[in-house]
Amino acid sequence: MIEQTLALIKPDAVAAGNTGNIIKMIEENGFIIDRMEKGILKKEHAENFYDIHKEKPFFNELVEFITSGPLIVIALRKEGAVDEWRKLMGATDPTKAEAGTVRKDFGTEIGKNAVHGSDSLENAKRELLLFFGQQPQ
Repeated sequence: MIEQTLALIKPDAVAAGNTGNIIKMIEENGFIIDRMEKGILKKEHAENFYDIHKEKPFFNELVEFITSGPLIVIALRKEGAVDEWRKLMGATDPTKAEAGTVRKDFGTEIGKNAVHGSDSLENAKRELLLFFGQQPQ
């Protein structure tokens, strides 16, 4: 089934100049970029985005990091987009990610792992709405 999912190129990867390389990997793996925007996330928006982690001890660190500089927000489309993007991203810990994944190539640590992807179709819809203000197609 053709799906849409959310991808974020996080501030660490943007600051390191890896945006173009990550977008190239996305396109080379058959994803269609439906929308893409660059900006700095406001604290309130980040808190809403990471709401599911609100009670966890690392919540404030997540919010601080994701608002620390520019990021790229992307709506991706592909057959099985959620799972396919998660495979291409690689493990959360870049040191454990498989070769050829975004996080292995561009992540530096668990907290600075270059990219985000929705973990389910339901969350993809919520996150796309949160960032782009409309339901995915």
